[in-house]
Amino acid sequence: MTPTTRKDEVQGEGDYEAARRYDKAAREFAESGKVEPAAHEAAPGSAADADEMKRAEEIGKSHSKGEGKPVSDKREA
Repeated sequence: MTPTTRKDEVQGEGDYEAARRYDKAAREFAESGKVEPAAHEAAPGSAADADEMKRAEEIGKSHSKGEGKPVSDKREA
């Protein structure tokens, strides 16, 4: 069976339907009032956790090429 490819079914980073689903879910979550409680729940539970999270962030940033300029003037840099 040969998979059919439609113009609007691009896969990988170009999966438009997945992008629409993600955008919708992210928007709904942001509007739900659950962001603040989720942020508190994700906060480190101890100084050791905070140190571990900071180290992990630094490792991740060390692999980054830096931040590009904002795509929109509505977005903060």
